[in-house]
Amino acid sequence: MQNKDYYLSRPWLKYYPEGVSHDVEVPAKSVVDIFDQAALTYADNDAIVFYGTTLKYRQLKEYVDSFARALSDLGISKGDRLIIYLLNSPQFIIAYFGALKAGATVTPVSPIYTSGELKHQVDDSGAENIVCQDILYEYLERSGCKMKNTFITGIDDFLPPFKKFLSSKILKRYQGAKGLLKQLSSQEGIHSFKDVLDQYAPDPPGIEIDPYIDLAALPYSGGTTAKPKGVKLTHYNMVANQAQIQSCWPFLKPGKETFLAFLPFFHIFGQVAIMINGLALGAKLVIFTAPDTDEILYAIEKHDTTIFCGVPAMYEMLKDYEKTNMVEWNRIKLLLCAADALHESTAIEWERRTGTKIIEGYGMTEASGASHVNPFDRIKEGSFGVPISSVNAAVVDPDNNSFMPQGEVGELIISGPNIMKGYQLKEGETNNTLIELEGETWLKTGDLVSMDEEGYFYFYDRTKDLIKYKGYSIFAREIEEVLVHHPHIKAAGIVGVSDPKVGQYVKAYIVLQPDARSKLTEADIVSYCKEELAHYKVPQVIEFRGELPKTDVGKISRRELRDERKEEKS
Repeated sequence: MQNKDYYLSRPWLKYYPEGVSHDVEVPAKSVVDIFDQAALTYADNDAIVFYGTTLKYRQLKEYVDSFARALSDLGISKGDRLIIYLLNSPQFIIAYFGALKAGATVTPVSPIYTSGELKHQVDDSGAENIVCQDILYEYLERSGCKMKNTFITGIDDFLPPFKKFLSSKILKRYQGAKGLLKQLSSQEGIHSFKDVLDQYAPDPPGIEIDPYIDLAALPYSGGTTAKPKGVKLTHYNMVANQAQIQSCWPFLKPGKETFLAFLPFFHIFGQVAIMINGLALGAKLVIFTAPDTDEILYAIEKHDTTIFCGVPAMYEMLKDYEKTNMVEWNRIKLLLCAADALHESTAIEWERRTGTKIIEGYGMTEASGASHVNPFDRIKEGSFGVPISSVNAAVVDPDNNSFMPQGEVGELIISGPNIMKGYQLKEGETNNTLIELEGETWLKTGDLVSMDEEGYFYFYDRTKDLIKYKGYSIFAREIEEVLVHHPHIKAAGIVGVSDPKVGQYVKAYIVLQPDARSKLTEADIVSYCKEELAHYKVPQVIEFRGELPKTDVGKISRRELRDERKEEKS
């Protein structure tokens, strides 16, 4: 059997759990259609719980419809771009679906972005309208971006009267939170989000959406290795991924589940797997503006949470947290981890502590969210799972796109109905990323992986993070994995440093556990690595840090570490 035939035979299908379809039939619907259907079916069910405020599906739909009407009456029409610069909140969901109903395309922005980062996304997306958190408005002003319509909302707009005093506590985690801005709605083009909802009737415009062509979202890639790029996702892409995700979990009961929603909605993981998928299921979403550990643990028990989605950093923290045992983890139907590679040590310690297994998955913004997950009844530690329904995956040579033999490391490529339409304003990068093989369009992920004989995939590194030392390939993640196994090391980041004699050598950035600071030396770490790694993988330079730069979902940002070196050299 040729290399390509092995992948195209989809060996993973035989390990799908009972009830999981090999392929899903994607309905010719928009994201709006699946929201409206859920709102009709589960009208009297709780849709959102937000620090004491509860919205039924019927109420949520009315708010969405009112906002859609407001946008339409203010001149926002099909194809326009709407920036959502908000914390997790009911307003995010209302703005998201209201914009889609008005025919607009949403482009969420991280609430920890500052003015320069915001300006890049505004300029690149061509957006002229924004829904903005009041405490973030100063960054919009500093950016110099001129908006036709700015909708301002405060966190307390949807807090019950007896809890409005909590707004300052909720917001203290965010940079620049200096108090709620007032009197902005008196300026031309600036509207109070809350007033708009009160003033406009729930009468959305009758916009016709072609799910195969019209863009639903323009999220921006995480930027861990390069500047964020706008990812064009059609309604069909996102509806497909919701159907694929739902197919993975046949044991979930529509109208009966509760999602804990602390992962950011601006990120594709929180946006599709939690927000869109949760609402399509008629689930209850318990929303947090930020992942406060004690509040999350309390909410799991209070609301009988059935789905818990987290990133590795959250599980790593919880496995050692003193209050983690207050939760009966075995009552939760699904413990999902994605958005970064889960260290095996974290998975092992988590199971020892809680008696439950974390199900690891994989996805990308360019894939509308998810593309792989471990079968819930056959989890392999260290693997991010098998391709989900209607997804094909293969491993190719990064340089010439030839199919690699099974078991060898190469670049992951994926195809399916959830793959993006392309990058915003970047035709060259689109052509390099979306390639034609065997009559199909495949997405080159930029991730180095291998596939075992059963179709399970294993992550090694980003292609841009690969370190070349005297012709040897060194995976940064492998060294980081070894380092964080050390009992005195809290976190580690690995980058390659250019050197004319060897190509690149390894530099390690280390964060020590608090009780180990000043006790563990560079020599101690080198000695430890020599016992665990081949000689050429041992870090030649070690730098201790109090913390490491991270992306919005907790990944260590090697790009920022490399950029720091460039700045030092210049």
